[in-house]
Amino acid sequence: MNRKVILTCAVTGAGDTTGKSEHVPVSPEEIANDAIAAARAGASVVHIHVRDLETKQGSREVAYYREVVRRIRASDVDPVINLTAGMGGDLVVDPQDPLTTMPGTDLINALDRLPHVEELLPEICTIDCGSLNFGEGSNLYVSTPDMLREGSKRIQTLGVRPEMEIFDTGNLWFANVLVEEGLIDAPPLYQLCMGIPYGAPADPGLLAAMVNMLPKGAQFTSFAIGANQLPWVAHSVLAGGHARVGLEDNLYMSKGVKATNADLTARAVEIITNLGSSVATPEEAREILDLRVQTPTIAGGDL
Repeated sequence: MNRKVILTCAVTGAGDTTGKSEHVPVSPEEIANDAIAAARAGASVVHIHVRDLETKQGSREVAYYREVVRRIRASDVDPVINLTAGMGGDLVVDPQDPLTTMPGTDLINALDRLPHVEELLPEICTIDCGSLNFGEGSNLYVSTPDMLREGSKRIQTLGVRPEMEIFDTGNLWFANVLVEEGLIDAPPLYQLCMGIPYGAPADPGLLAAMVNMLPKGAQFTSFAIGANQLPWVAHSVLAGGHARVGLEDNLYMSKGVKATNADLTARAVEIITNLGSSVATPEEAREILDLRVQTPTIAGGDL
């Protein structure tokens, strides 16, 4: 069992969730405020997506990321900042004519997924370690070995710690290859993502098998979506890992009871402490993950 647990709050994601809960933050101010509230509730790390202000869907707009990061860094808390770099991998095909793309496609190359990371130099950014049939219909997430190697090299050059998102065992196999090839600095950080259709099911036996595939010295977090999110905090800690909660993956505290990010974080803290572990402070998380803190300089001054 892990005794010192890094707790991440994933505050908004890119899913079509804003119509399902009024608590899902959309604007940069709302996202930053939720991240700050989660940090006050005990989150060691805040994981950030941004959303388009009109459509409320996921966005790659660098200015939105800049505003969120500025507000968090200007607050009275100092959580580790983890920016997604997974946006730009969506491919929706016409099932009758698969060479024709459909609305919802947002597919760009590996380096074009990183401009906000290059500018803001977060301590952590994500890298999705494989392609996937993403749910029902004809939506694919595309992240090829060539893309992953190119993106990993750039992230390594920037001095940012990649959090390797693992959606099935094949993703984990390739992530291990990235480590073996020297494209991921020690300690490698894995995020085992469970229950996302159609990747790895939220099965504790499968979690144990995936943990057994991790290289020596690796750090890992695991989470599950929906109703499995809060119970999975215990599964992950008992398996020796860290934990993640947040409105990106689950909207409820219990059946019919909508959550906020601070609510979910506070409940996760309670679960972790009831197991006899403690939640890492942001500084402890930085030490465990050997994070590099950098101050980017942008137009208008330092963030």
